[in-house]
Amino acid sequence: MSDFRRVTDDISVSPQISVADVAEAAGQGFRTIINNRPDGEDPGQPAGAEIEAAARAAGLVYVHIPVRGGPTAEQVTETLNVLADAPAPVLAFCRSGTRSIVTWSLSQAMSGARSRGELVGLGRAAGYDLSGPLGG
Repeated sequence: MSDFRRVTDDISVSPQISVADVAEAAGQGFRTIINNRPDGEDPGQPAGAEIEAAARAAGLVYVHIPVRGGPTAEQVTETLNVLADAPAPVLAFCRSGTRSIVTWSLSQAMSGARSRGELVGLGRAAGYDLSGPLGG
């Protein structure tokens, strides 16, 4: 069962998705999926290749930017670049959705697209506390 959390019109985040969730995402109009979860993190998680195959079969763009712990500057930059080119709306997922929203938020802060206060508010509305990850 999906738990897609809308952050903006262009980005939603989610805890781990299944192959069935990919079809639901396509049905809801998502055009890109970003997987922020490393393969093998949990023995029960679907492999990224399974999600990728389902996404491509549904006509979605699939990007894998695995984040362990907090995102690196390179991962934030890669996310910013992907978001500049990928068709929206985008669904990003990881184990809980936290790494996905933090990585997205840092990319927005780095680019100057959104203020810290706006990002914290968007995170809160989606069910995530970004007051710490974005700095004091």
